[in-house]
Amino acid sequence: MDQNLLRSYLSTIYELPTNAGLLRVSLDGDIATDPSMLPELLQRPFAILTAYNPRSMLLPKRVNDARHQVLRDLLILGVYRVEHAVGYEDEPEGVWREPAWLVHSMDRDEAISFGRVFRQNTIVYCRNGRPELVVTDPTCDDTGRTFVGNWRVRT
Repeated sequence: MDQNLLRSYLSTIYELPTNAGLLRVSLDGDIATDPSMLPELLQRPFAILTAYNPRSMLLPKRVNDARHQVLRDLLILGVYRVEHAVGYEDEPEGVWREPAWLVHSMDRDEAISFGRVFRQNTIVYCRNGRPELVVTDPTCDDTGRTFVGNWRVRT
């Protein structure tokens, strides 16, 4: 995977819903020695999935919105708890924002399958307090190749 693209993915800020309000995080933090010190959500398994802009091809908003709704419907039919999330770049002049779904307690292999079906370059998967950036597009890299990150809580 291109190193600039990888850095961009790792530094993406995600807004995730919690009982205490929005939690802003990225995958470019320092190594956490004790995951129990992380916010509760980050200690549980979940996936962050989107259907927007497959293979980084910009699609019209209405097409992206329709794809994203289909993804949500399939996740709900799979009996997953799904909540709105968003990812965006951390640069002052950045305009990129992409809606996503926070999918609680999803199996890692199933999350990868959803990423492949919706032609995403990568997905985010969290287990044991550690985020993983998992490649789901074989044209980008080996499918399933994982880049382990560390949570960075943003204020």
